[in-house]
Amino acid sequence: MVESLHYSRPLPRGSKGIKNITDESLHYSRPLPRGSKGIKNIMVESLHYSRPLPRGSKYLNSENIARSKDGVEYHPLIPFLPRNAKVLFLGSFPPQRKRWCMDFYYPNFINDHWRIEGQVFYGDKNHFVDVENKCFKLEEIVAFCQEKGLAFYDTSTAIRRLQDNASDKFLEVVEPTDIRMLLQQLPHCRAIVTTGEKATETICASLSIPAIPKVNTSVAIPDCYNQEGEQVMLCRLPSSSRAYPLSFDKKVEAYRRMFTLNFKI
Repeated sequence: MVESLHYSRPLPRGSKGIKNITDESLHYSRPLPRGSKGIKNIMVESLHYSRPLPRGSKYLNSENIARSKDGVEYHPLIPFLPRNAKVLFLGSFPPQRKRWCMDFYYPNFINDHWRIEGQVFYGDKNHFVDVENKCFKLEEIVAFCQEKGLAFYDTSTAIRRLQDNASDKFLEVVEPTDIRMLLQQLPHCRAIVTTGEKATETICASLSIPAIPKVNTSVAIPDCYNQEGEQVMLCRLPSSSRAYPLSFDKKVEAYRRMFTLNFKI
């Protein structure tokens, strides 16, 4: 159960194409407009939208959203797995929907993942940022990832949040992701990239990796090879969260090294 309410303002830009999601499956928790005082203690499982949902947000997993209840959250996004992907980014789990500015991976506007990618590939940290609307440019991000060969999912398919915040260390893994199944759909993948401690620990446990790699190091994944016969590596990078104590420029250099030196994307 979540605290929600009936609210009929249009969805924000970037949430195009949410389809096959019933009234009872969409949790949407952007702040209420001023003047909506006193609405409290409304316990429902969903947000009922009175206007038609716009098209385009095909990355939501409506079935998982609908079955998330009793404190257990199932992954709200569909795995993004371009066939040509050479790198698979695996986080721990998306933040709460109230922190999203788009329906895709790394959706929190104050997380710098897409700014780092913009700086690495285009020399502009705002390349994927819609500054005026304080969101990311979803369609440009998707096209970029498909062109470069970047895949995204998370190391947990279901979790419990032990505290009401975005910190990974307060996530309890209920159901780990079958990572080898993901890799079967990525025949050219050369590396899995993690950026957080929780994600790195989870993947090491799932794939029988004996030692957890330190930040800016990589290890070979046992018995894991791509179609070209290359052993797939686990690479750990600095977190793109602003809570991680490293300057933006140093994070950019770490990501740049991973892309250019190791994988030549």
